[in-house]
Amino acid sequence: MKALLTSLPLALALSVPLTAQAADDTSCGKVIIADMNWNTATLMAHIDQFVLQNAYGCTAELVPGDSVPTSTSMIEKGEPDIAPELWTNSSKAQLDQGVKEGRLLYAGKVLSEGGEEGFWVPKYMVDQYPELATIDGVRKHADLFDHPEYDDRSAFYGCPAGWVCQITAGHLFNALNLEDAGFEMVDPGSGAALTGSLAKAYDRKAPWFGYYWAPTPVMGKYPMVKVDFGTGVDLEHYRNCTTQADCTSPHVTQYPAAPVHSITTTDFAKKAPAAYQYIATRSFTNQQMSTLLAWMEDNQADGEYAMEHFMLTYPDIWQEWLPADRAENLKRAVDRL
Repeated sequence: MKALLTSLPLALALSVPLTAQAADDTSCGKVIIADMNWNTATLMAHIDQFVLQNAYGCTAELVPGDSVPTSTSMIEKGEPDIAPELWTNSSKAQLDQGVKEGRLLYAGKVLSEGGEEGFWVPKYMVDQYPELATIDGVRKHADLFDHPEYDDRSAFYGCPAGWVCQITAGHLFNALNLEDAGFEMVDPGSGAALTGSLAKAYDRKAPWFGYYWAPTPVMGKYPMVKVDFGTGVDLEHYRNCTTQADCTSPHVTQYPAAPVHSITTTDFAKKAPAAYQYIATRSFTNQQMSTLLAWMEDNQADGEYAMEHFMLTYPDIWQEWLPADRAENLKRAVDRL
């Protein structure tokens, strides 16, 4: 998992009034949506296309996108109109400048909890030992977490070499004094191997303790509990020490959530305020998105196929995003899928 850093304040540079008359969106017209090249983003792009076309009467077109090129194009050219999912830490300064200049809006949080990192244990272990939901409980029961190579050590599965989370997990491992409790950090070697270690443990109902992140297919398939360090988040220390390889005095902090926003152009919000309000409203929890990602992986589904599955299977979610009349329009379109 690449860097998940600080929270970004959600601020609108412009106020977009949504009067009853304006909300009709009779001139929604053509809307261009960035279809990013990762699963959550392409799913969101196809959902937005379907909703905007069928609930708001827009002519919605998908175009290929990626984080930095899409942000740049939205600022400089006013296209695409919508980036459904941007992990905004990676382009914070650029996006903030676009907002300041009145070109862009942070429309809303597509992941309501933000991207999530932490140290995790399987839920079946917490069901048996509730204290494992805390780091003190993990240290107390260190003997449960068998090391794959050494009988006298306990295993903590860290992050693969070269990933930023290798630095953060290593610093937190030290700050939490896990070595003194009997743990040794296991380098999984790759993201796939880290996932494999967790899946293997879950299939056997065996102990597992390590770093992971959400939303991911793994979190959709295997219920996990994030271990509470009892400290809350020290954002300044996390940015200035926990994420820095040369930090010599890390202290304990929970991982901060990484903001994941939908970005729109200001012109889109002015042209189609009701459609903009949908973009600003719709959101997923990490568990909801992880469940969808697990389904995509199991069914080798692309964004369009996954969109159809979501619309057909989870009306209770998407109906909450829309006014009743728009939801009824959308329901008729879903019935035709």
